[in-house]
Amino acid sequence: MPAADREWLESLEVRAVGATSLSQQVLRTDASGMPLEWIDYREAVRLYCLGQVSYAFGSTLYTLRGGTNAKSGQRTEIEVNSMLATHGQTGNPGSLRHDYVPPLNNETLFKRDAWLCMYCGGRFPPSQLSRDHVRPFYQGGRDVWNNVVAACRRCNNHKASRTPEQAKMQLLAVPFTPTYAEYIYLKGRRVLADQMEYLLAHFPRSSPLHDRIQRWMQ
Repeated sequence: MPAADREWLESLEVRAVGATSLSQQVLRTDASGMPLEWIDYREAVRLYCLGQVSYAFGSTLYTLRGGTNAKSGQRTEIEVNSMLATHGQTGNPGSLRHDYVPPLNNETLFKRDAWLCMYCGGRFPPSQLSRDHVRPFYQGGRDVWNNVVAACRRCNNHKASRTPEQAKMQLLAVPFTPTYAEYIYLKGRRVLADQMEYLLAHFPRSSPLHDRIQRWMQ
């Protein structure tokens, strides 16, 4: 972002609505409504100023006020909603490439599995979970979404370099590769109710995340 734009953004008076934190992310979509990415309020305001916002929807998160217009006498005001759609073609790699696979990391893996150990079923904080390879490396397993699950350290140590069958351990759910919309959800730091509802509508009907999210929210 150019220095002039940064200085202008920093000069704005920002008011968060209700209990909204300034770190709350905004969901950006393309003009057709396909989820693209999470952005912060500064990037949202920049898109407004560049005329790239097609429409906004969802709850109001922030109100930003700038200086007073010399001609109209009115103060510049921009409202930032929880979701906004931008002009142009989709930048969703899941739509552009049929072979797209989201990058794998522990943060999104643990969230995919609802922070549950896929062997004992216990829920653990991320610090007590580990990435288990259902089929171990030395038996030809790979480090891919369809071969990894969240496991507590106790279960992972007990399973060791064996398959669940060899270790006589029950795998509670079959691992799966998230779609791009599912991956956007997994990357969200704090997904609001309206953002959650919108993303869920873009998940495959057969997605295990429907059930996991419902159980997690109870």
